[in-house]
Amino acid sequence: MLAEVTEFASPWRFQRHVEVWLVMSVIIGSYVYAIRVIGPRAVGKGVIITRRQIAAFTVGASLMWIATDWPVHDISEEYLYSMHMVQHMTLASFVPPLMLIATPQWLFRAIFGDGAGRKVMRYFAWAPVAGVLFNLVVMVTHIPALVNQSVSNGPLHYGLHVILVVTALLMWMPVCSPDPSLRISYGGKMIYLFLMSVIPTVPAAWLTFADNAVYKHYDIAVRVWGLSVQTDQQLGGAVMKTFGGMYLWSIIVVIFFRRFIRGFFSEAGYTEQPLTFSDVEAAFDKTTPPTEPKQQISE
Repeated sequence: MLAEVTEFASPWRFQRHVEVWLVMSVIIGSYVYAIRVIGPRAVGKGVIITRRQIAAFTVGASLMWIATDWPVHDISEEYLYSMHMVQHMTLASFVPPLMLIATPQWLFRAIFGDGAGRKVMRYFAWAPVAGVLFNLVVMVTHIPALVNQSVSNGPLHYGLHVILVVTALLMWMPVCSPDPSLRISYGGKMIYLFLMSVIPTVPAAWLTFADNAVYKHYDIAVRVWGLSVQTDQQLGGAVMKTFGGMYLWSIIVVIFFRRFIRGFFSEAGYTEQPLTFSDVEAAFDKTTPPTEPKQQISE
């Protein structure tokens, strides 16, 4: 009897999530069907999909599956709030941009069309609206009463995940939308991502400096990896503030160097390619060695 209780209380016991397997099967199957059936009709003889898009989809779908299946989902739902934050960061920061990069422009247009659906998408993908919606969802999903209720209520938990992913997709549209007309300028992207990195610091600071357990659901006797309730809570705040901020700032730095530094050198007329060893070797081969002058013997 004791062994059965211990097995039931083990954080690492295997738990099936058939609903996750079904959703992931639909997502992967739909993508493959779109590429093989819809793509040739929509594109004709053009490029249907690129290797970069396939790689982005593979990584994005894998991360989504890992974040929503055993053991990450079970640890985040039952034992550690810090794992809960890792799960949410994966679903909101990593998966959406990868899925947008993986979506060809013809597929995006096939989904939303050119009528009312496209107009609705343009409104909600507009940077001010998308940013406010996403951060509103982030703030609401950190309310203690809602968190304590959602982790013990499966449909509510999955519903919040759907809302988080949808608003995250909208938030990333101005940065890497498959439709170029929905993207903002490079400078606008940097300012936009900077604002997205600042707003989540409010709940993150609240979690980091709280003296007691904010989320009572995670105040349980079974402690994974020996993390106390307060340490787990502070680690969750650090994941949200530090790692989330570093991730967005890394993208800002990449945008800056790829756009503005390259533009600076091109405007300055610097087009010279870097000198390689092969260039030096070829130059030496074309050069004849100098002959030493004959010495005159003086009498």
